[in-house]
Amino acid sequence: MSDWFTLRWADGAVELLDQRRLPAEETYLTLHNVEDVARAIEDLAVRGAPAIGCAAALGVALAAAGSPADKPEGVRIDCLAAIERLARTRPTAVNLFWALGRMREVLEHACGAEGADADAVRAELVQQACALVDEDVAICRALGAAGVELVPDGARILTHCNAGALATAGWGTALGVVRSAVAAGRRVEVLADETRPFLQGARLTAWELARDDIPVTVITDNMAGHLIARGEVDLVLVGADRIARNGDVANKIGTYTVALLAREHAVPFYVAAPLSTIDLETPDGAAIPIEERGPAEVTHIGGQLVMPEGVPVRHPAFDVTPAALVSAIVTERGIARAPYASSLQVLFDTA
Repeated sequence: MSDWFTLRWADGAVELLDQRRLPAEETYLTLHNVEDVARAIEDLAVRGAPAIGCAAALGVALAAAGSPADKPEGVRIDCLAAIERLARTRPTAVNLFWALGRMREVLEHACGAEGADADAVRAELVQQACALVDEDVAICRALGAAGVELVPDGARILTHCNAGALATAGWGTALGVVRSAVAAGRRVEVLADETRPFLQGARLTAWELARDDIPVTVITDNMAGHLIARGEVDLVLVGADRIARNGDVANKIGTYTVALLAREHAVPFYVAAPLSTIDLETPDGAAIPIEERGPAEVTHIGGQLVMPEGVPVRHPAFDVTPAALVSAIVTERGIARAPYASSLQVLFDTA
């Protein structure tokens, strides 16, 4: 991973790898304002719950740095407008709202500090956004280390969507566990669902694992059941966009299907996510908002129409896997198991 990065603050702008163009092109976007960041999130140039949160934090920093106000209150007004815009980008990934909440707290504290001036507020917000990006990498590495015990030597791991370095500021969640297992000397093989309709598994998971020389084979989504039934999968490892208090997990559409297959064939189904993905304010999966995206990602592949024009399309971007199907949830503070209402709370209470 030394020769590429997901996103960063650079000379007063936000740079991020345009994931829409992978694997054919490694193109970095340079974003100079909040609207650019919001559109990058909405259009999936940057995606993955932790990376979305980091991008949003950097977007608020852009608003602060670019504010022409000469008093703290003016900077505050500009940043609050940025937070409101960014909060409308994607409804399911709770890391977005967690990161914006962090930035709002820093904003209010900086503006209320004795002797505060506009430049100090700007500097504080930029520093906080950069710190949040660095923190995400450290969290992913801790999460990966915590999950190594779930990965036996020689494990054949099925994953769905992309929960790797591309979905975070670096290292990854589900793929962070894979990377940490490899670093610990475990031999692994990854089966990557292609993940229709946006092909995150085929385009992104395969790209970053191949770059790290970690064995990966892409399969179409409808091959998973066949391979699990044949005993060719030892465990399933996925990320999450939001985890409810009871342990229900919202993740990329198709995850629920994989979880049912895993349960039917007694294959462990593990979820890897930072505490920022766990939403204790949401009681269960039924209360998680599910984003419905436009039809073009379904009707077209690589810009090519693949179905008859005019036929209606449904495109829920996520589904919810009930907690009863989840074998364990891996976080930076350790592994939670059922009953999740209590075990997840314990992780939050751990200093």
